[in-house]
Amino acid sequence: MSILDKMVEDGDGRFWGFLGCRYIKGNKQEVQIALTAGEHHTNSMGIIHGGVLTSLMDQAMGMVATAAMEVDSCVTTNLNVHFLAPMSQGELIVTSTVLHQAGRSITTQSEVRDASGTLGCMATATFRVAKSRA
Repeated sequence: MSILDKMVEDGDGRFWGFLGCRYIKGNKQEVQIALTAGEHHTNSMGIIHGGVLTSLMDQAMGMVATAAMEVDSCVTTNLNVHFLAPMSQGELIVTSTVLHQAGRSITTQSEVRDASGTLGCMATATFRVAKSRA
């Protein structure tokens, strides 16, 4: 079982499952996850809450970082988010890739698009190895 498969399997009872994330595909360079955003993911303006979008990107970037570093886990040490367009209820696709890797740190990027391909937000993040594989 790959580390990505294990993360998904273990995630149902955690924040992953609480958000409603779905794994699409992944490898050491790119991870895609999805969310069918509902009313409970919206803010008082009726658009998808920025915290939901940020959480989705942090999750996907953490997954690609963990896979790329070939470790059991890593932690976010820096996260920069840019909100570009409001996202509505419906299908959201998150794509995260590796930008740079050095030593115990890795920098990733992510974006969230809706079903029509509109770019809603993007982020970069740096992760540090928390637990190496035994």
